[in-house]
Amino acid sequence: MTLLIKLILAHLIGDFLLQPKSWVKAKETKKLRSPKFYLHILLHGILSLWILWNWNYWLLALLLMFVHGIIDIIKLYAQREDNKPKWFLIDQGLHIFSILVLWYIWAEPTINFHEWFENINVWGHITALLFLTVVSSIIIQVLMSNWSKALNESNDASLNNAGKYIGILERLFVFTFIIAGNWGAIGFLLAAKSVFRFGDLRESKDRKLTEYILIGTLLSFGIAIGTAMLVLKLNEIE
Repeated sequence: MTLLIKLILAHLIGDFLLQPKSWVKAKETKKLRSPKFYLHILLHGILSLWILWNWNYWLLALLLMFVHGIIDIIKLYAQREDNKPKWFLIDQGLHIFSILVLWYIWAEPTINFHEWFENINVWGHITALLFLTVVSSIIIQVLMSNWSKALNESNDASLNNAGKYIGILERLFVFTFIIAGNWGAIGFLLAAKSVFRFGDLRESKDRKLTEYILIGTLLSFGIAIGTAMLVLKLNEIE
């Protein structure tokens, strides 16, 4: 695992700490015609060898340079102004994946994939992550669709039944925090509500937006807490 940690550290230093914005801009503008592109790739190889501090890994460092360059080329020619965030995530994901593959080839770690495949904790966490990212986003969007439309209306009336649902969610949170013995979280909840309500008192025209944000935030927290508790329960079973 030490080898893997060092390789990831070298990647993070090369891609974030030692890559100025001017280099990124130059690569995006000139692409393969930019000297900064080749300097960036070379830097990754040097960093890998320097952090590993072992010349026996020269071939690994060379392969990391090559793969890193291929991934960066794909990103440079595929990304546009409107999809930069998506390609940033794809780019970093591919870099980490390539590091994992090369580490596995070099280190030959003894990983029992069958044991992982049959482990309920692994599947529970994967299911929870998927639910908290993609699925929850869709659920919250659907549940709040009518209220999101009301935000565009010109009148300053409160969102329909918003106060009722905020109260329900608050009580559910308080109940959960008390059962879990986390009294401090109740204070955090009250403080957060006070901050939002201060905007209501200061500018009544922002009431809809404030309530909309409150409901969305509470829904997100509620789903996250419920899912986390379910995963913890599955861990206890295992």
